[in-house]
Amino acid sequence: MIDVDGYLAVLGVARPTAPTAEALWALHRAQVERVAYETLDNQLERPTGISAEESVARILRGRGGYCFHLNGAFAALLTALGYDVTLHRAGVQDEVEDPAGPGGDHLALTVGLDGERWLVDTGLAGGMYEPLPLREGTYTQGPFAYAMAPSAVVPGGWRLTHDPRGAFAAMVFAPEPVELSSFAAEHHRLSSSTESGFVRVLQVQLRDAKGVDMLRGCVLRRIDAEGTHERIIDAAAEWYDVLADVFHLNLADVDASAPARLWHRVRAEHREWEAARQRVTTL
Repeated sequence: MIDVDGYLAVLGVARPTAPTAEALWALHRAQVERVAYETLDNQLERPTGISAEESVARILRGRGGYCFHLNGAFAALLTALGYDVTLHRAGVQDEVEDPAGPGGDHLALTVGLDGERWLVDTGLAGGMYEPLPLREGTYTQGPFAYAMAPSAVVPGGWRLTHDPRGAFAAMVFAPEPVELSSFAAEHHRLSSSTESGFVRVLQVQLRDAKGVDMLRGCVLRRIDAEGTHERIIDAAAEWYDVLADVFHLNLADVDASAPARLWHRVRAEHREWEAARQRVTTL
């Protein structure tokens, strides 16, 4: 069982009286606005599990997570509120669809509502602001445009193509329902392997109606209708303030020395990135 009322309090949404479309849209918007996509625990070398109970507990502590946490928790909330929710094996892909299909590095959700199925996904970094219908077409949400089309590789599957300014190119998911536990092995790889981008680079993102805020290491970006605005954060105190004020993250659940270690790691990674970029520009 999850704490539904506590979860709704974090989202700032009253408990719906029925599983309506209006309530689903409000819940989706609130989750992507208030619960950050983030990989901090991987950098702290203390990854947590992905059961719905664990992920909801993270959110109640003022933390976020990535797709297995965010969509796993959101699926449990929607199910508790009476929605028809299905979990799907999915994968983030490049511009050309992978002939092998979704690799399972993403968990996607669909919801059946009023005779139609909708893609509901709060775990795509800087992705959707509201649900999208499983109907071929192009859909605009704020400054971003998304294309939905049947998968060219997976029978019955669907492919979401992100706006060119997005953090990923596309996402494909298979039609068959899966259990949250089926993602455990992939979660372990993504959260612990030295080859995983989720381990190598700190990422935090939060979507709103007008755009997305993104923190990659110590580079803060804002993408909206006016363009991309970027600045480098070079002071620890400001970096902590950004995590708290921009991304609503509460680090009270980590030991006192952990944030300082994380900041030093982020700064070291940024210096290495700058040095590599300088080498490229001088060639």
